[in-house]
Amino acid sequence: MATHPPAEMPRPFDAVMLAVGDGHWIYVEEVGTKGGIPALFLHGGPGSGAQHSHRLLFDPARYHAVLFDQRGAGRSHPYLATHANSTPHLVADIERVREHVGFEKMLIVGGSWGSTLALAYAEAFPERVSGLVLRAVFLGSADEVDWAFRRAPAELRPDLYDNFVAALPESERADPLAAYVARLTSDDFAVRDPAARQWFAFERALSEFAPQATTLPDTMPRESRVPPTPIIEAHYIAHDFFLAPGALLDGAARLGNIPGVIVQGRYDLLCPPRAAFELARRWSACRLEIVPSAGHAMSEPGVFDAMKRAIDKLAEA
Repeated sequence: MATHPPAEMPRPFDAVMLAVGDGHWIYVEEVGTKGGIPALFLHGGPGSGAQHSHRLLFDPARYHAVLFDQRGAGRSHPYLATHANSTPHLVADIERVREHVGFEKMLIVGGSWGSTLALAYAEAFPERVSGLVLRAVFLGSADEVDWAFRRAPAELRPDLYDNFVAALPESERADPLAAYVARLTSDDFAVRDPAARQWFAFERALSEFAPQATTLPDTMPRESRVPPTPIIEAHYIAHDFFLAPGALLDGAARLGNIPGVIVQGRYDLLCPPRAAFELARRWSACRLEIVPSAGHAMSEPGVFDAMKRAIDKLAEA
């Protein structure tokens, strides 16, 4: 049965800019009922920021939910800052947020990069986690990045991929992924910003099972808003997501008996089901739910509903 969002968007009952050190301030909001079931939402990207729609995952009558914008993202300051912005920094920020709101333990919900960060935190602080709901598991490996932005689109969306590559100068096309990351991490905005627009359109099309756009311009857009996610994302890709190879799978034993649900789109090109399957093999207390005819995004048919059901079910445990 489909879930139905409340008639009105839940509004925060508290919101602060929280100092986390290194010159960073992160935006933190609390929604639902103070004193309710503690929950924390981790957005994806890296760099996409928490969205109002993410609040709808949590029944406001039952949950005391916290959402925040990670370093450099959304309403956090300084915007698009990549200094002192790494996975260990963000894990420490989650712990700082937990202490700020006074949670002893909390249900953590995250999708895509948010699932990566949820796993990194849960493996570092398992005693602080009451449960996990993960969507589109991403383990932070170079192979996953290569699959998402090169191999999968080249094989399955060749028209889209050809446009993505064609927008680069011919001298940069031999290794388009490296070329885009170099442009996105450039200090020259005239180089960085058009690449960010092209990357964003490419990734958005890959995130949907049936995208409206199946091709891109073969030149990089020079106008329109600069999307933030590709810039922070490229910073993390350039540093292998600040994770040792295989670290999250190797650390899965630390999850122990933490209950969890993995929600995975069957046809997710950005975070394919193999990563979710491998994690589930190592984490006996979790349940893997494959959503048919769904891609990557939380807005894909059936994905939001599966996440909402999992969150509500864990609240009853």
